[in-house]
Amino acid sequence: MKYVVCVPDGCADQPVAALDGRTPLEVAKMPTLAALAARGEVGRAAVIPDGLPPGSDVGNMSIFGYDPARHHTGRAPIEAAALGLTLRPDQVAYRCNLVSIGPDGTMADFAGGHPSTEEAAEVVAALDEALGTEELSFHPGVQYRHIVVAPAAWGEAECTPPHDLSDKPVTWPTGPAAAELQALMEASREIVGPSGLAANQVWLWGQGTQPRLAPFRDVHGVDAGIVTAVDLVRGLGVLTGMEVVDVPGATGWFDTDYEAKRDAALAALAEGTDLFVIHVEATDEAGHAGDLDEKITALEHWDRRILGGLVDGLDQLGPWRLLLLPDHATPVELKTHTSDSVPYLLAGSAGDGPGGTYSEPATATCPAVPGHHLMGRLVGVR
Repeated sequence: MKYVVCVPDGCADQPVAALDGRTPLEVAKMPTLAALAARGEVGRAAVIPDGLPPGSDVGNMSIFGYDPARHHTGRAPIEAAALGLTLRPDQVAYRCNLVSIGPDGTMADFAGGHPSTEEAAEVVAALDEALGTEELSFHPGVQYRHIVVAPAAWGEAECTPPHDLSDKPVTWPTGPAAAELQALMEASREIVGPSGLAANQVWLWGQGTQPRLAPFRDVHGVDAGIVTAVDLVRGLGVLTGMEVVDVPGATGWFDTDYEAKRDAALAALAEGTDLFVIHVEATDEAGHAGDLDEKITALEHWDRRILGGLVDGLDQLGPWRLLLLPDHATPVELKTHTSDSVPYLLAGSAGDGPGGTYSEPATATCPAVPGHHLMGRLVGVR
């Protein structure tokens, strides 16, 4: 048996006025997904436990089968693991966005104009040279997403994710470490502002100490691989002992290479991997941008460029099962994440489900199952 987990990041939404009260999932042309749902099982999953922030760190940890209420320590330390960083007990990691703050003090762009990874790395190196110390260091990641490692005492702060501030006045950190954090962010303007990027400073958030997660195989009894362009998701793969597959065309943006991710999954499964996770960020980015057309397009890319060829390829490998769900909702009208439960799909080559429709309204009355239970159901250990 082969297993695939498909994560269209942030694809779940709310009724959109411009769609006459429908959601992007209802409008997008997704015949392969519809056919899988018609022969599978659809329902709702609570991927964000009560009291935890509705982010990809929490949601993907749920999807991987680890209870975030037990294991989540923060977003940034997971991303730090993706960069090969091992934190000491006296250290904390912060997510470090390159952002654009407008002259009116609003968050004009939490992604700083989406610089290339290479352009951003030069700026992060300059930040480390100018502001880094023996206890404070900047580490380049992907595009606008980077990491700062700081003393553990710096973790004592309440920080607002920049994507929650889109087009709103910025909310500075509060708490014992707030002064140090704000001073560092303000000092970064002298380096980022003149860099030539659309970004003009850094924004620190998502801090935490590094979590300790049991290996995926020990928990679920199968070997797993993953492809993603997002350091956060890659970091979860590293921390759980998955094989992380690099795909040159994976950008974490609308132009990502869908086919390359699909083919990476099929190749790994053909070579002996039991389970493979395909993560695509485009739907989430479209939600944050409030770009309805792009979100619908990204969903249709999922269907045409991944699911169609994926099902055909899996059929050639033998019996298979598939789990599809987002890690959270990112409604285009809100431009940020919500804690709403999300639709899930369990399907397979046996086609033995009751059948249904994969959308938010079609699953609205389903009882929400804990998100971290679904992986066990997929592989048959729960």
